[in-house]
Amino acid sequence: MNEQELQQLVEHISNTVFRKPFRHNATFNRRLRTTGGRYHLNSHNLDFNPLVLELHGPEELEKVVKHELCHYHLHIEGRGYQHRDADFRKLLKESGGSRFVKDMRQAGTVAPSKWLYSCNACGQLYPRKRRIDLKKYVCGKCRGKLEIAG
Repeated sequence: MNEQELQQLVEHISNTVFRKPFRHNATFNRRLRTTGGRYHLNSHNLDFNPLVLELHGPEELEKVVKHELCHYHLHIEGRGYQHRDADFRKLLKESGGSRFVKDMRQAGTVAPSKWLYSCNACGQLYPRKRRIDLKKYVCGKCRGKLEIAG
């Protein structure tokens, strides 16, 4: 899907679901990492993460578009457009938009733990990304002494 098709999709959803026109720009933004989309308060433009379409398909992208259009239309009307507002939650439920986007991390992007500690007494394992001070910390299960396991 290119940006022109995205613009047409957003305009179509806005007209059919919300029965209001979308008069601003909708674009893909590869810099978005953990969110599915973003509504800009000043310019009223919408950004969407292309990974939503690549990883989860067009159905999930449609839910994200509905979510961002809820922000858009409520903000323009001067009503509560933030996630915590009752107006937003009600409109999101009515439109069928998603409250949260599915996990955007790709397989293998989570950093593996470098350090593995074990308890001398009970054998509990503690994988950690950072090194810990063995004089300062003890096992959370039995209060035994920790040592480097691997």
